[in-house]
Amino acid sequence: MAKLYPIAGQINPDRFRVVGGARLAGDVYISGAKNSVLKLMAVSLLAPGNSTINNVPDIADVSMMAELLEQLGCKISRDFESKSITIDVPETPGYRAEYESVRKLRASINVLGPLVARLGKAEVALPGGDAIGSRGLDFHTKGLISLGAETYNEHGYIIASAANGLTGTQIELEFPSVGATENIMSAAVLASGVTTLENAAREPDIVDIGNFLIAMGADIQGLGTSTITITGVKSLKGATHTAISDRIVTGTWAFAAVMTLGDISIHGARPEHLELPLEKLVSAGAVITSIADGIRVKMDRRPTAIDVATLPYPGFPTDLQPFVITLNAIAEGDSLVTENVFEGRFMFVNELLRLGAKIRVDGHHASITGIKELSSAPVVASDIRAGAGLVLAGLVSDGLTFIEGGHHIDRGYPDFAQQLQGLGADVTRVD
Repeated sequence: MAKLYPIAGQINPDRFRVVGGARLAGDVYISGAKNSVLKLMAVSLLAPGNSTINNVPDIADVSMMAELLEQLGCKISRDFESKSITIDVPETPGYRAEYESVRKLRASINVLGPLVARLGKAEVALPGGDAIGSRGLDFHTKGLISLGAETYNEHGYIIASAANGLTGTQIELEFPSVGATENIMSAAVLASGVTTLENAAREPDIVDIGNFLIAMGADIQGLGTSTITITGVKSLKGATHTAISDRIVTGTWAFAAVMTLGDISIHGARPEHLELPLEKLVSAGAVITSIADGIRVKMDRRPTAIDVATLPYPGFPTDLQPFVITLNAIAEGDSLVTENVFEGRFMFVNELLRLGAKIRVDGHHASITGIKELSSAPVVASDIRAGAGLVLAGLVSDGLTFIEGGHHIDRGYPDFAQQLQGLGADVTRVD
């Protein structure tokens, strides 16, 4: 079959052109969660035959993961109209994930656990991804070692082997790492005996992946809590699963409505996955109501500044930190934003300073004094969320803002410029 890369349609030029002063109003529709779908694709390696994932977003990262799975011997068919992807996994997939595919995508590390569990060996290049700070893989490898694997780094690859299979055990994570929880869980499902994972991540994406594994035949208890118990089974089978909606994209549109004094109905939103961020937006002055298939976010006045500290779920998501900083930059009052997850998130602040924001960073704290309007200037996106945050900052600036690095936004937001246009913004992609 023909290659599926790049994403459907024509690749957009890399720069966003944003005219300030827009009030966003209308409807948006949330597709599947990027942070779930990519891992669901990796987990499909655990069973031979077909697995189908529904509610797949049309973003660049999905194509990158599909490319990696094809490199491992899978056959991929993707239906953009029905938003589904089917992965045909061979009886013996490849075990070496090459650098050229892995370097583009942090989530590629999620093939490590399934390959070790299924084949007894894996060689995965150290992954790339967003520039948001150090994200070591020690928790991943320590978990696999506890299950009986041998691991080491060589020539830029993580080498893991378990010639005699994996054995269930008790593992306690030092930090509730999402990636480590996913890799350990997806390895333990084929281990002999019982694995108890303490201080596990509790994100909705973890629950989604666990439910897919259960549909494949895994025995998992405690999803959504800090203790997950996995009883190993001999084999899994392919399954069909519908991914949850993207809570970070939902949060992006909610913050966009508040920043622009707008009125946005967010269809497909799961407010139970965003309780704390939505509470913070209400504190800022937003009116948030339920609709039949999501939420409506309406703002009638200049927002009030809000203090936020990012934490693992159910705390405030680090992925929404750029948006709360942007909101506070044009809010009334002073605020403090504390980053407890990824220290590199504050790289975004340097670009907001170019737009006239009053922000002082001290360690993992950012002190912000709100001003009524930002001042447009050329800026550069360093990661997915920073890019989207800068586009929204351009909307609350006084003129024309250009954001370089639009390809970062394409990795997490389907048709971002087109959706903003549908809400009344003057946003285009230009060379």
